Amino acid sequence: MKGACDKVRKTMEGNRIIKNGIMTAAVCATLLFASACGGSGSSHVITQPSPPTGSNVAALTVNAGPAGNYANGAFTSVTVCTPGTSTCQTIGGVLVDTGSSGLRLLSSALTVSLPQQNYSDGNPVAECLPFVIGYTWGPVQTADVEIASEKASSVPVQVINQTAYPLPATSLCANNPGGPSDTVPNLGANGIIGVGSFAQDCGGACALQPSSGQNPDLYYECPKTGCTAIAETLAQQVANPVALFSKDNNGVIIELPAANGPEASLTGSLVFGIGTESNNGLNGATVYPVDANGNFVTSFNSATYSQSFIDSGSNAFFFPDSAIATCSDAPAFYCPSSTVNLSATNAGFNGTPTGMVNFSVANADDLFNNNPTANVFGQLAGPNTITGFDWGLPFFYGRNVYTAIEGQSTPGGTGPYWAY
Repeated sequence: MKGACDKVRKTMEGNRIIKNGIMTAAVCATLLFASACGGSGSSHVITQPSPPTGSNVAALTVNAGPAGNYANGAFTSVTVCTPGTSTCQTIGGVLVDTGSSGLRLLSSALTVSLPQQNYSDGNPVAECLPFVIGYTWGPVQTADVEIASEKASSVPVQVINQTAYPLPATSLCANNPGGPSDTVPNLGANGIIGVGSFAQDCGGACALQPSSGQNPDLYYECPKTGCTAIAETLAQQVANPVALFSKDNNGVIIELPAANGPEASLTGSLVFGIGTESNNGLNGATVYPVDANGNFVTSFNSATYSQSFIDSGSNAFFFPDSAIATCSDAPAFYCPSSTVNLSATNAGFNGTPTGMVNFSVANADDLFNNNPTANVFGQLAGPNTITGFDWGLPFFYGRNVYTAIEGQSTPGGTGPYWAY
């Protein structure tokens, strides 16, 4: 979806793939990178001798996740509290996603009571957030959010609950082929924390009246007579918690070690802030500005893809290449007869700077079948469902990857941008 709905585009076009090859709903799209070969190409492929420390650092783990079968999923823990109180709960197994914005938690994972957000007429507000395959539906509630020692107060969050209110038959979720992602088996996580380039999950489009024809109808008021699309102000939209921190609020860094072949798990760090502390400097990373949609440019196989992005919520490299065979039993992945070594060039949305990335694609069937206890796959890739290049979590292995938030000042310029 384009135009006024740009900020939700990647979420709506994305997907998540569980290790058994079944495609279900989730956060973002996918792509491939050769971390199993020790990283690649352009700037700042690093070996991380020890994780950073500090009050702005949260532990990050790539493992099978709460469902026990997630491939290339990076998880952390999030503490949510009833606003203004010490009644709190720490929830683990929350997927970290740089390709979306906002905290979404399964209602089944919540034990604390969070106040319901109500529309101006007093009716409760709910949100439909569609993905390519699947969707999340449920009430918008309010929580104080804490990760590491960073805190944000009164954050609008989505509580995923398919039965809280009737799903409108006209919504973008109603006809989604993947169905609801409202359980751990379907979502693969206890929730999603979107720490992407934007402060809200939709932005100006959702603040317009539905009658304008430009509102994507993600937000609804839900009286007993049924849910109706509404205009949702920026302040009420499900928000990127990082943008609401009192400090270290201009972006995040994901730091993961290189993957030395298929592994059971990797441990890394989610660092808050860019250039705000001694442990989060750019350190010479190359800054790639993105456009208003959160995209930059990838050139690959003599084609230019201007709708490309870096996305920790995608569990593979996802890109178009008709020369690579897909898996007969799981066409969402590539299954070449032997490992394929490739390269692409990334550039800022305006064409500069540029940097080459080398990556590899292995046979997904062999990766899964020959490594049944592994959840880390640096050479996992598949064809994309959009006209762009999706640099998924394998791209992060062996790199420090920076995501700067729109409108926020950083040593690398004003966000949004990616840097690595």
